[in-house]
This record gives sequence, C-alpha cells and structure tokens, in this order.
Amino acid sequence: MKKFFYILMAAAAMTLYACNSDGDKTKINTVTINVLVDNEKISDVVDVTLKSKSTSTSYVASTTAGTATFNVAAGIYEATATLYKESAIYNGTNSSVTVTDDGTNSFNLDMIKSTTSQVIIKELYFGGCMDNAGAKHFANDAYVTLYNNSPVEADASNYAFGIVYPANSNTNSNYRKDGELTYTDYLPCWNAVWWFQSGTQVKIPAYSQIVIAMKGAIDNTATYSNSVDLSNADYAMYDPEVFTLAAAYPAPSGKIPSSHYLKTYLYGLGTAWPLSNISPAFVVFSPEGTTAEAFVKTASNIEIAGNGKAFACAKVPVSWVMDGVEVYSATALDKSNKRLLGSVDAGYVKFTNKLGYTVYRNVDKDATEALQENSGKLVYNYAGGTADVENGSTDPSGIDAEASIANGAHIIYKDTNNSTNDFHQRKVASIKK
Repeated sequence: MKKFFYILMAAAAMTLYACNSDGDKTKINTVTINVLVDNEKISDVVDVTLKSKSTSTSYVASTTAGTATFNVAAGIYEATATLYKESAIYNGTNSSVTVTDDGTNSFNLDMIKSTTSQVIIKELYFGGCMDNAGAKHFANDAYVTLYNNSPVEADASNYAFGIVYPANSNTNSNYRKDGELTYTDYLPCWNAVWWFQSGTQVKIPAYSQIVIAMKGAIDNTATYSNSVDLSNADYAMYDPEVFTLAAAYPAPSGKIPSSHYLKTYLYGLGTAWPLSNISPAFVVFSPEGTTAEAFVKTASNIEIAGNGKAFACAKVPVSWVMDGVEVYSATALDKSNKRLLGSVDAGYVKFTNKLGYTVYRNVDKDATEALQENSGKLVYNYAGGTADVENGSTDPSGIDAEASIANGAHIIYKDTNNSTNDFHQRKVASIKK
C-alpha cells in the first residue's frame, strides 16, 4: 500500500542516514523541488508529491516560497503537483527526478495551465473479466461513458476518440528521451481514431450520460456472466469495413440504430483497434476547423513512432483534447511512464485487469453537496471501490454516485485533469445492475 510521508520542515545541513532491514546504512539526501509557473516560482502553497519509481513509495511536502523540500534516498522519482489559481488549474509532472548521493538534487517542476471540459469521461471499462469457469480471460466487451458535468445541454457531435502511444504504460516508447516526453503540443494517437457519423447529432442533457460500446455491442452476459450487457449502449464503435475481427466486433444489438455506429480510419495496421486491456491512455478530442476523418486522412498529420506502419500515430493537437485518463498497470508501476502531457492529465490511476473492474470518476463532494436540488437525495457510505484489495482504491468523497443518481440527485464529478485525484478503481461496472 502506498505510504504518504508529510515533510514538515527542511532537513538541517548535516548528513543523514537510515538503516535498512539488513542493518546497512543508506544515505538520506535533501531534495528540493522548485514549482514554477511561466518560469517564476509560485507564491502559493501547494502540495508536491515525490514518488519513487522503484518502490512506488510516495512523499508529500508543501511549498515554502515556491520550493518543496524532501529527505530521500538516492533513486529515480517522479514529482507532481496541482495548483488552483484564479479559477484555473495548473498541473505539473517531472518524471526524471534523479537523486544522487553526491548531486545538488535541486529540480524544477513546471506547471502548465489545464482546461476543464463540460463533457468528461465518467467511466472506462477495458480490462475484461474471467469466463464462467474462471479459466479464460474475456476482453471483447469494452465501453466508455461520457458525462455532461454541467447544468446545460452539451453537444458532443464533433467528438472523436483516440489511444495514445504506446498501448501499455510499461512499454518502451520512442517518444521518451532522458526520461521526458519528446512532444509538447500534440498527442500521438496510435493506429486509428473513432468519430460519430457525419450528420449525427449527439446531445447530452444536463447531468446525464451516454454509453459507447467500444467492443462487443451485444449482451455479453449471455455467454460470460461476469461481463457487461452492452446491448442497450447508446452508441457503438462498429465499422466492419475497417476492423474485421468478428470476435471484437459482432453485429451490434438491434437496439442500437445504425446511425449510432461510429466510424474509423486505419492509418496503422490490424483487424481490431488495439485498446489496451491493461493500461491505456485514452483521450476524447474535438477537432477545430476540420473533421476527425479529414484530419487522419491527411498524410502530413501522421507520423511513424517506430519501425513501419504498425507504429503510425496521428498528431492530435493538445488544444483539441477535451478529456483524458492515464492508466498504469498495478503490476508494473515501477516500469510505467506518462504518455499524456500534464496539461491533459498530470497523474494516473492504478488498475488490475481481468476482474471486471472499471476506472470510475470521483465525485466532487463540495460542488455536489452545494446543489440545492440534491437536498435529501445524496447517498453516502460508498462501498463500490476496491480499497479492500491489493492495489485498490476508492472515491474519497464517500458519496455513492450511482445510488444518488437513482435517488434523483445531480452529480458533479471531480475534474482536476489529474487522474490520481479524479479516478478510482471500481469493483463492478456501473452499468451492471
């Protein structure tokens, strides 16, 4: 379990040592993290998290005059922070904090302004489940839920969906150099993107959602009781002229009209969209001045991230991204690296696949409780998370969002563009009744 150590003051100017379980002494180094906005130290007080990439142990320290101070052993760490300033959100991530016994050990954390979106990713189901005998993994049942996190109707007609390269969080990437991402103003969306059909009006009422089946837009529980029923999905990623793998893309349920089938274009290789069932980096974006189809069919917008077309990526501008979620495999945290830029998502959510778990967004407790229409309708003592299992997590708000919605409440979900704050691992898919 992750342990948080709160550093209350800088260490005195002396050499510190700690003894490990074998009695050997390990030198403890003073490390400073300078938090910057527009190359200037911040005056605000924020909490900075320093996470060891080898042990996953995390330390938290508050800034004083823009600097947070830690006492840690030599190693490679990742520093992150979120700053709320003048109704804006700033996120920062430095994945290459290399602490040495003889170094200066002073590092910068550049904070980048993020924007929130009216429509957010509420839930992502991608890890699959085991078959009825518990012997075989079934993962052709993925879906995403988009939610209108506001009191006015939203128009998602121009939205598109992508997965950022590489597929898994622990896979090596040609987009990393010296521990940092090499792109700054776009995201490399791998293989293909999906979009709603031209002319289809995708309206989402206030505090409402749409469910999009990304695979298996049928009642999967008829064969796999641990799976999910996607026969009632609002939309389906289904374009058999492009992706032909029948196991992933059976003919959708008749309840889903063909006008609600999303379209795609394959600029990479394969018979199915390679959405990771372990640790995807998933994004929703809305093209400006063009369509998703026209964008990905323009050769200059595609680049090769490796050896051959199998590594083809579309360079989606960061300014188009409406929302994203970064998932790390719980069994490979020490080898996992960021794919989403800090302006899109400064953190990550840990995930264990094959067990029917989902990545589900946390409730913004203060904002939800502040809605007058929610009086007497909110349900507390949420028990849907996986905090009781290894590498588990839960919604710290304590509000049971689905039970509250069923009770007539309006939910406002947390949206800080930091998956560590915004999401948890849910034990059972919310659409599984």
